[in-house]
Amino acid sequence: MVKEILSDTKTRMDKSIDSLRHELVKIRTGKATTALLDTVKVDYYGSMTDLRQLANVSVLDAHTLSVQPWDKGSLEAIEKGIMSADLGLNPMNDGNLIRVPIPQLTEERRKELVKLIKKFGEESKVAIRNIRRDANEQLKKSEKEEHLSEDDRINGEKKVQELTDDHSKRIDDIVADKEKELMEV
Repeated sequence: MVKEILSDTKTRMDKSIDSLRHELVKIRTGKATTALLDTVKVDYYGSMTDLRQLANVSVLDAHTLSVQPWDKGSLEAIEKGIMSADLGLNPMNDGNLIRVPIPQLTEERRKELVKLIKKFGEESKVAIRNIRRDANEQLKKSEKEEHLSEDDRINGEKKVQELTDDHSKRIDDIVADKEKELMEV
């Protein structure tokens, strides 16, 4: 019973960390990455379509993305979609493909993004603590229903706390790495 609760707790905590990583990928660091355009939707013949379904997105160099549409007729729609995505990007259409230069970040903008990163990190820690609370409640409930002894519950709570501490440290490391990457000029 304790192993099942611990396994479920670890899985949920890992998902929380994956969610944090997914959110942090979207934060622009001044370096080109295809993940910047993951959220872009394009009005393609009346329906909102993901950019990835309409074009090949690749990195040309450290500060430029390339968007190569499969249908040349969708170039203008893709360009409008990138501009309306509110990413602060200014695409350039050359008739065959769209180049998206990634502007350098100002010091002020970098500091704002660091605050945002820390906010995401704190939200992830709150999620981890909520998962810990749920696991501890499950352990107490199992003890009351006499599926566990008091010693098993106490040992289970210690292991849940170890998982919580480990995942909190991983979150701190992820946030610190992203902050370092962001502040790098």
